[in-house]
Amino acid sequence: MPINTITVGAAVAPTIIETYISHYLNRRPLKQKPTAHISYHEGLELIRRFLHYSSFHAVEEIQAFTSQWVPVPVWVHVEQLVIPHAQLKLSADHVRAHLGPDGIKAIGGNTWWQWRREGSEALKAEWIEMRKDMEERKKSPNVKGQRVMLYVHGGAYYFGSVDEHRYQMQRHARKLKARVLAPRYRLAPQFPFPCGLMDCLAAYLWLLEEKHDPSTIILAGDSAGGGMVLTMLVVMRDQGIPLPAGAILLSPWVDLTHSFPSLAGDGKLDYIPPHGFVHKPSVSWPPPNADDLLAYEGNKPIDEKAKPDTAATKEEKKEEKSAQKEEKQDRVRGFSLTNAEKPDLGTLSNAPISDESNGAGTETWISHDGKYSIGPKSMLSLQLDGKLIEIKDQIQLYAPNHMLTHPLVSPALQPSLGGLPPLLIQVGGGELLRDEQIYIAHKAAQPLAYLPPPSNHQTAQAISEQAARYRPTNVQLQVWDDLCHVAPTLSFTRPAKHMYRGVAQFGAWALARAQKTSIDIMDDDNISIVSSDSGSTSSDSQLGAEDIKLSMPQSAQHVGFESVSTKKEQGAVVGRAGDPIPPFENHMIRQRVDRHGRIYPLPPPQELEALNMPSSDVGVPKKGPVNKWMKAQQQWNGKFAKQKLKIQRKRMRDMEKGYEGFDGETPPPTALAGRIVKGMKKEKKAKKSWGMAMWSFWGSKHDEATIGREEQANQSSEADPQQSTAAGASTTDGPSNTNPPPPPSPRASRRSKSKHLAPASAPSTRSRSRSRHSTVTDRGQITASTDELAQLAPPPTLAHVTVLAPERDGSNGAPTPTLVLSDGSNGQERPQSPPTLIPATDTLSTRPTRGGVAYPFTLRVGDDAGGDANASMLTLQSVNLGSPGLEEETKELVAIGGEPELEQSVERPGVERFVTAADIGALGGVENEKEEENEGTERPGVERFETAREDLSTLAAGVNGKA
Repeated sequence: MPINTITVGAAVAPTIIETYISHYLNRRPLKQKPTAHISYHEGLELIRRFLHYSSFHAVEEIQAFTSQWVPVPVWVHVEQLVIPHAQLKLSADHVRAHLGPDGIKAIGGNTWWQWRREGSEALKAEWIEMRKDMEERKKSPNVKGQRVMLYVHGGAYYFGSVDEHRYQMQRHARKLKARVLAPRYRLAPQFPFPCGLMDCLAAYLWLLEEKHDPSTIILAGDSAGGGMVLTMLVVMRDQGIPLPAGAILLSPWVDLTHSFPSLAGDGKLDYIPPHGFVHKPSVSWPPPNADDLLAYEGNKPIDEKAKPDTAATKEEKKEEKSAQKEEKQDRVRGFSLTNAEKPDLGTLSNAPISDESNGAGTETWISHDGKYSIGPKSMLSLQLDGKLIEIKDQIQLYAPNHMLTHPLVSPALQPSLGGLPPLLIQVGGGELLRDEQIYIAHKAAQPLAYLPPPSNHQTAQAISEQAARYRPTNVQLQVWDDLCHVAPTLSFTRPAKHMYRGVAQFGAWALARAQKTSIDIMDDDNISIVSSDSGSTSSDSQLGAEDIKLSMPQSAQHVGFESVSTKKEQGAVVGRAGDPIPPFENHMIRQRVDRHGRIYPLPPPQELEALNMPSSDVGVPKKGPVNKWMKAQQQWNGKFAKQKLKIQRKRMRDMEKGYEGFDGETPPPTALAGRIVKGMKKEKKAKKSWGMAMWSFWGSKHDEATIGREEQANQSSEADPQQSTAAGASTTDGPSNTNPPPPPSPRASRRSKSKHLAPASAPSTRSRSRSRHSTVTDRGQITASTDELAQLAPPPTLAHVTVLAPERDGSNGAPTPTLVLSDGSNGQERPQSPPTLIPATDTLSTRPTRGGVAYPFTLRVGDDAGGDANASMLTLQSVNLGSPGLEEETKELVAIGGEPELEQSVERPGVERFVTAADIGALGGVENEKEEENEGTERPGVERFETAREDLSTLAAGVNGKA
């Protein structure tokens, strides 16, 4: 049956129903697990079932299904573009230079990987952006914007598309208020390594060509896309290409050899098949194996039967027939098993593969202990449990077996991951790839502590030389308890919501750090249902020691993580996802996060299994993953044995006829460039997929609902700005459009009596929304939402008059000073000033706001000398000194009434320390000139916050002197 919406729906429907019933009938085992939420449980089982169903179909079918066109929501702006050939050529030059002669030889040639099939000669990409952000951005002089995310989608390098992942990319765009560029790179196995790397690097080079400063760009990718992003950064680092502001790796796949311990798990908390990806045989997959290729080179027809020998005895004929049967069985299942015999290492130990045509030639590379070798035509040999296992089929669709240890294919084997921009690595604690992700995070932060072993692509001397070349990389590592691979895929779940928030926080910090400015991001607590913990049980909010242990990954409950529940300093909550980024310690921020977004310290490296395996074992396939792979291969290939043999014979006959190849080059067996024929079919145009559309709708439903609530909040603020002011200050979780507004506070009551000046134009959505915006600075690690900034006030020991940004006059936009002085009044009600609105085009203002109100301080960037400052030393400093027009206004203030008086701070509900200017009537003569004009009307005052710019004693002396 073909794979389409109907067949997929029929396949997954029983699983959805079964999961729903079992979820509520057997909830006890789900306690303190992400699956305690029905949405997460359903999503996990749905993806798991889909991947299982797709394994009974050919690779081409799953590629076609996941690349179908998906409609774009009306609130998302999408723009198609084509990457010019000049950037593709430049990218190819950089990849070729990085590979070097040995690398070019290993991949099989110099030009085949630049070839594209007819009808798709160009690299296409897509801009994704919130429509309202696009409209706001175009009002700004800098049309290109200061926030660009280059996102590389995942899919094990062989399936998935921009359409399939768009619902995730638009969430990142909304949270970060950024533009997302997503390249439609070529996929394996038809276009294996380094085709995709060339395409993704070309997209980044195009951004630079389009005058996007590297400080305005961050890279991001999930799964295989995360591995691709890490490889891109290494190439850019070594080739001298300007590096971006930072990179975000979501469950990156960085070790294609499957050498880390977590791969031996059962994967019950993950949706990735424990045995890897298997599919129904087709022309594209699997390719001819090592025996087929050796037979082709030796001019021996496949499945050649031995000629009858009349002189042979009966027993010899029986043994020969048995050998032929065993050979045929090995060809079907793709591997062979024999008794292990330790090979004679001789001069072959650690010798790189050398062959004139490609890297899978006639020589063999053998590891130092002789238990692992890479032989002719990418044949892998392993000694496990006294057996010699010869893997003859290609394991991964992305690259031949002999390329799996190449540092650009498996970045975990890079000599060094130092010298890179700051990285955020989010890891699912329940995923099979957990250990390799934890490993690369520490490897990047400590380049000399985690060196890879020599392989067929690099020697020990080359590794040590390159490792000492680069400084450590700053890394924020987040291990999310029990979550699956790329949990943001389940964007409709609570854990994913917290993960998106963490991504936005890091992205804003990285951009602010690189640009030396402050970045305003979305913080939609008030209008986001998923961010609320209202659905949590009482046991969720109050965890005991045993509950904390149960909330950890299963493996962590017994090894390493168990100490967290017993050590107070490790078991305490230290923050929530999306909080300000704390200071780096030894170039790392190590965090363990539960499903509610609560952050705990990650156990020390000595307690993590991934960091304590011998370096010689990194990159060497292990018993657990190999046994699971062999079992799956035997099952699937046995099921499709006749079809596999038939396809292999056809492939060999086609090879004998010859292809339109590249002179002197030998592309990998799966590469479409190596089997070009005249009249090859053009790539089919993508059709609309109702199944993918429904999944995308489900994934973006939360974003749509949030935007709807935001619009309702905006409309409410236009109808009643006074009520909007109170609503905008709310920080209560949950849907704000369904709950009645809270009763006005005393402060709000006083505001309602004051006079409000209508702005010349309606404020932007950013100014009116009930959602909050967080201001993140380059000192990183410190952020404050504008609602929180409204309640922040320094201690009342130092104070001076603070001037708000001038209000724009309703007629001509001219600033109208509203300066007042303190009169030392004894608790009488004082009027408040009208809100000061930020222009709609001010998207990157360094002045924090609340609902459009500009506060009289800025988040300073860098130290006084202009250099970078320690992130943990950030302070709020007054903007008064040096502000345009402020000096003249201060002189006028002195002329009117002299130095300002100190006012005793008063405790107010919801505010720590709050001081207001006095009644405007106390100004005296100057203000009396306007009394007739404003007779009978309360004069609006100005809020002011205490700051630490002047010494209290000096200020007090001045005030007393004037008195």
